[in-house]
Amino acid sequence: MNRAQYYRQKSGRKNTRCTSTWFSPLFSIGGVYAVIAIAVWVWMFQNGQPSQLSVPALWWHVHEMLFGFAMAIVVGFVLTAVQNWTGINGTKSYWLGAIVLLWLLPRILLWTPMPLWLVSSIEGLFLLAAAFEVGRRVLQAKGWRNLFFVPLFLLAIMANFASYATIKGMPPFPPMAVWQAMLWWFTLLLSVMGGRVIPFFSARRFQYEKPQPLVWLEWTANLPLIGLFVLSFFPMTFAQLGQPLMLVAGIAQLVRMARWKPWKTLSEPLVWSLHFAYLCMPASLILRGVLDNPFANHNLIHLFAIGALGGLILAMIARVTMGHTGRAIYEGPKMGLAFAVIILAAVIRGAGVVLFPQHMMTFINVSAGLWVLAFGLFTMKFSMMLVKPRVDGHPG
Repeated sequence: MNRAQYYRQKSGRKNTRCTSTWFSPLFSIGGVYAVIAIAVWVWMFQNGQPSQLSVPALWWHVHEMLFGFAMAIVVGFVLTAVQNWTGINGTKSYWLGAIVLLWLLPRILLWTPMPLWLVSSIEGLFLLAAAFEVGRRVLQAKGWRNLFFVPLFLLAIMANFASYATIKGMPPFPPMAVWQAMLWWFTLLLSVMGGRVIPFFSARRFQYEKPQPLVWLEWTANLPLIGLFVLSFFPMTFAQLGQPLMLVAGIAQLVRMARWKPWKTLSEPLVWSLHFAYLCMPASLILRGVLDNPFANHNLIHLFAIGALGGLILAMIARVTMGHTGRAIYEGPKMGLAFAVIILAAVIRGAGVVLFPQHMMTFINVSAGLWVLAFGLFTMKFSMMLVKPRVDGHPG
């Protein structure tokens, strides 16, 4: 008996997977905020800085998509997954409510005269609580493989404070350096998690043997991402080494993904969506590694941010909602349209603007509309599942 099985038996949860929808508040508000934050940003992009907003509009957009929307989903997912990894009951009740409140308060307070040191501290506490919840379970179950997430969250805390400090011109680097670093943070996270779950879900659904990871390929795909995170804070060195590292990582990621046999998954939206979203990562890396054009590089970031980050989040929260509310995973609401339009949004905002810069405003509006449609469909089809008890009678 391994430790995860021991803790399941100890907690009275024999041979069950996660039995509670403890992730649901973060998935619910994350999905709604995805719609709100993009709609508000497009309005600000066209009309200028709102007087009520206490931070620059561009800073708000990038920060809220990374630390607001994406981080809410990541924390919700990790707090759910850590129960399966360790077999120890997850975050719930008042403590879960406190974590959700710690996420929600900065979203509101940025529109008030509240001191930024206080807002950033609250946001830091949200990330620290997530690290604590994961860390204590991993340590208790001695599942050292998953301790990886604790230093990741600690790095995010430092990046969060640095992001706020750039508003006052305090660190020796601009806001773009922090944002770039966090995008590499998410790239590494998606690479590690994608490598775990996408080939497993695919092989299990379509009954073929899951390809085993190749150690050299895993290191080649992921080590450059760590280097890119670090180099984000050293612009001169990044200018020399950034593109070669992106190209190496992108090619390795593409080879790695090909081993997962994505062509076998085209009949199931909940699986092909993972592959198509993940494909946006090596595509963005390779294109940015090849094209020596600042305008193209800036816009191709959105191929990752919308397609890989947004697309994988959308596919995973739909799947996790089905599985962890006691439903048959592949018998839920049809989401093929939502998965397709978010990939289309990434291509339009990334490649479309690069190829036809004269239509940038139109492409931004269309891409934003497709994003709102995708997450609006998730909210409409899944929100009630997230607020009701599990259909299989288990607690949660």
